[in-house]
Amino acid sequence: MTTPTPLLPKAASESLEKGIASFPTYTIDDVIAATPTTIEEWRSYIQARNAEQKKKIKRMKKELEVNVELLKLGQVVVRKLTPSVVSPEFENKAYIDVHGGAFVLFGGLPSIEEGLLVASRLGIVVYSVDYRMPPTFPSPAALDDVTSVYNTLLEEIGAQNILVGGTSAGGGLVLSLVQTLIQNNTPLPKAIYVGTPWADLTKTSDSLVTNECIDCVLVTYEGHLKAAAHLYAGNKVLSDPSISPIYGSFEHFPPTYLVSGTRDMFLSDTVRVNRAIRDSGGVTQLELFEGLPHAAYLIFYKTPESETTYRLMKAFFQSHL
Repeated sequence: MTTPTPLLPKAASESLEKGIASFPTYTIDDVIAATPTTIEEWRSYIQARNAEQKKKIKRMKKELEVNVELLKLGQVVVRKLTPSVVSPEFENKAYIDVHGGAFVLFGGLPSIEEGLLVASRLGIVVYSVDYRMPPTFPSPAALDDVTSVYNTLLEEIGAQNILVGGTSAGGGLVLSLVQTLIQNNTPLPKAIYVGTPWADLTKTSDSLVTNECIDCVLVTYEGHLKAAAHLYAGNKVLSDPSISPIYGSFEHFPPTYLVSGTRDMFLSDTVRVNRAIRDSGGVTQLELFEGLPHAAYLIFYKTPESETTYRLMKAFFQSHL
């Protein structure tokens, strides 16, 4: 059962306001009732969500004129996304894209959603990682896959030519990747992007409470998010740094570009990551958008907020190459 459309952000762009108004809204009880409780239910839910997302991706692929090539780097499935025009400043560079989806959704073709936008709007070759996910593969499978892809490209083109980024769960995995590379004394990417990262899988961050139900995308931590967090963690506690990178070290992080919005339930995760990097001596650029729900710069990609997100990302990467 849906609830009436909530008050819309008056200072956001008209197109973002329209996007939010068109988005289905649910109560906390709705979300909890719709959350899978068995492995079979999870598989059915994932299949249905991925099938719906695939329709959007096929439209985006045609619209953005990006060539998609399925291949393997090491033993990991990736999709190489090549824009029709590569920007001169990104010649011989590569961007590793780590998709979101609460660590359980958007495997297969849907994994390239943000990769398509990055390839098209930045003019850079993108490798979207189709990492393994629960319920079949809990942690550390996803992190192992992302690390493997990074190490393979490291050998091929060198760390000075690699950029890495992702949104939501993907942003969390990017943070975990960098922490893993630092622990292993592996050369780091030149810069990273973490869009509204799910960096703390526990119910600790303030905006999980303050933006509950105001965020039309996530709605509530109870239900899907909480259940997906435990699926991903497997036998580990949610506060384990390998699960929730906010509890790990942020010493020696590469330059980091972060994005969130005032309606985003992961706003606090984003702010906490930004503060942790800055307090550890790192360089960050934090961009916050008025009225933006979780990852809405990606969901509603035909908005000024979305255009600005990737324009600033391009400038940030250029300044650190």
